Amino acid sequence: MSIRETRLPSGLRIVTDPMSAVESASLGVWVDAGTRHEPEAVNGISHLLEHMAFKGTERRSARAIAEEMDAVGGHLNAYTARDHTAYYAKVLKADTGLALDIVADILQHSLLDAEELAREQAVVVQEINQAFDTPDDIIFDHFQAAAFPDQPLGRPVLGTEELVRGMGRATILDYMRAHYAAPRMVLAASGNVDHDALVEEAGRAFAGLAAGEAGSFHPARYVGGDYREERDIEQVNLVVGFDGVSFADPDYYAASVLSTLLGGGMSSRLFQEVREKRGLVYSIYSFTSSYGDGGLFGIYAGTGEDEVEELVPVMCDEVVKVAGGVSEEEVLRARAQLKASILMSLESTSSRCEQVARQILIYGRPVPTAEVVAKIEAIEAADIARLARRLFATTPTIAAIGPLGKLEGYGKMADRLRV
Repeated sequence: MSIRETRLPSGLRIVTDPMSAVESASLGVWVDAGTRHEPEAVNGISHLLEHMAFKGTERRSARAIAEEMDAVGGHLNAYTARDHTAYYAKVLKADTGLALDIVADILQHSLLDAEELAREQAVVVQEINQAFDTPDDIIFDHFQAAAFPDQPLGRPVLGTEELVRGMGRATILDYMRAHYAAPRMVLAASGNVDHDALVEEAGRAFAGLAAGEAGSFHPARYVGGDYREERDIEQVNLVVGFDGVSFADPDYYAASVLSTLLGGGMSSRLFQEVREKRGLVYSIYSFTSSYGDGGLFGIYAGTGEDEVEELVPVMCDEVVKVAGGVSEEEVLRARAQLKASILMSLESTSSRCEQVARQILIYGRPVPTAEVVAKIEAIEAADIARLARRLFATTPTIAAIGPLGKLEGYGKMADRLRV
């Protein structure tokens, strides 16, 4: 069975990826509105709105929403990212209509009750404080801010306590009206679902969506820089990164292969050299973050106060070595890891649902798995070395939290990373 897509007159896009052999269905709405679409004065409003959507509608109380899903053994959740927000559910196939009705209800008819808002603001502040108390979590916000300073893409998803507590009901409603319009939404479903039936039901369930327009945002402007925070904790949490690639970049899939080869698995260069050979870390890995107009390539390492002195030169040396060339064997291994991850994800209704929704938001179309695999298969060792030289020649971004007395200065680390 193939992926099908329908656009309603309102502009809402509906896409299904059927799996007739399973007994469940995953569905959700992905909204083209996230942290990077927020004015600075309301940073964190996308995330707060995501929380408030579950706190009662004109037809359901917050408790009723929870009880209706639990009564059918379903799962309902949401998340906020820098470039989108998602509301999704997983249920047995017979309960697809209920899941659709609840998701449609919370996105169109949330009450945003003042008492619920005050409680949820307190919950989000606790979430902010919890992130602050988790160095290997909050370090990525500081890394993002140093890479994209003074612009929406560099701001934290959660916002700040002061801003979150200052957002009133009217402010949230205004933001929702401005951003939660049908052309900025994708309703995706995967599993045991019928496309035509879902389109018919969605036409009724989402009748209250505003037509609106496609959204706009501040273009990404990578700068790079340095953030350091001395803390009396056991480990140095270190992230080193560079200007990355966008979803539209021809090197998008090559960046994933490069990341896998450098620090994506137990056979990767960083894991073998830094952890297995030298025992300098428990955790080290590389990663890519892409957006429609830019991205990041980074490496995270958690190490001891004394070990960081040896770690930095070794880690930087491995980065430089990759730019000098990689073996075909390494590329084959990294490509195999990526392909396996993609193909294994096809066994999950949730993964397929999210994948096709994101593809519609990013590319405007579903991307066939065969097309993705072919692009990965086409990547060769020369492509990886060329891309490494391109990425690692950009201004580094360095973020560190912990006992930093033995961590080299930014200038010296930047010199080590020159390719």
